[in-house]
Amino acid sequence: MGKDATIRLLIADDCLAVRYGLKLWLKLEPDMDVVGEACDGLETLTLALRLRPDIVVLDARMPRMDGITATKQLRALLPETRIIVLSIDDDATTRARALAAGATRFLSKLETLTTLPEAIRTAAESHIAHATDADAG
Repeated sequence: MGKDATIRLLIADDCLAVRYGLKLWLKLEPDMDVVGEACDGLETLTLALRLRPDIVVLDARMPRMDGITATKQLRALLPETRIIVLSIDDDATTRARALAAGATRFLSKLETLTTLPEAIRTAAESHIAHATDADAG
């Protein structure tokens, strides 16, 4: 991603306080813009299709449609969008399910504060590289 490019983010978590905190925190990053917020997997799909974010950051456990199911559907509908799954459940099964569904990255909510901005930037770089490769082919 170019030095002056802004990474467009969609945040999805069923907890309003978590969404609000992530939004406030990520707004401090000069290269990131939170373009939307969703409270469940179904709303995530709707907003992602409308907003076309570069990165979707979503919770693994949400009502109506969990984040892992939403990841699988996002991957099919918007293959260029990168997905970072967050979960308080930091176990091998949850990680494996998220990655198998098509997540670019899985982060424990406990490690989010130290790793999320860099994980977003890394995912955005892979988004740009993928788009460039598709254009060249």
